[in-house]
Amino acid sequence: MSKTSKKAASASRKARIEELRRVERARERRNRIITISISTVIVVGLVGWGAYYINDVNEKDEQQAAEAKKPVSGEKTWAAKKLTQKHVQGTVKYPMDPPVGGDHNQAWMTCDGTVYTEAIANENAVHSLEHGAVWVTYNDKATDADIKTLSDKVSTTPYTLISPYKNQTGPIVLSAWGKQLSVTKASDPRIEQFLTKYVQGAQTPEPGAACTGGLTAS
Repeated sequence: MSKTSKKAASASRKARIEELRRVERARERRNRIITISISTVIVVGLVGWGAYYINDVNEKDEQQAAEAKKPVSGEKTWAAKKLTQKHVQGTVKYPMDPPVGGDHNQAWMTCDGTVYTEAIANENAVHSLEHGAVWVTYNDKATDADIKTLSDKVSTTPYTLISPYKNQTGPIVLSAWGKQLSVTKASDPRIEQFLTKYVQGAQTPEPGAACTGGLTAS
């Protein structure tokens, strides 16, 4: 091959190599553009989803807060300032049956999902309410099936107790500090609402106080 032919062949190879390099550089630029575009779309999507998620969570929190402020339908409320909290000896005359607060004995009834089959002393039960417990009571108008259903519910719910209460008006009554609900059946959905709202609820004078280690019999 002559020198001229060799030079021409060399120039042709260089040209092809340069063209391949140009094509590769163009492909790399396209890939970078595609990658950046996809990343941008993903980031924008994530930001948008994040904003939606945060707004959704905030709306749910606001709804839950609003629900928490609503009373359970049919419940009665006593002003906290009227419910004194002194430790006293002997019996206390309460203005409601069962009582929902006031002066009480220094010993509380154990209320760690505790089922009592005999009546318990008001003064000890009120101390349990002060600790954030819900006291479920029933009289002879309640059916055996309802009593069993309520007892089963209480036994799996910390900061609750259940006992018979002869003098109450309704068959079934739920009491928390300053709050009370009377129902006729254990199937009433308001029972669950009351428990959810008032077991260690905002009304509790001494939140976090023990429900274990108290009296186990009146």
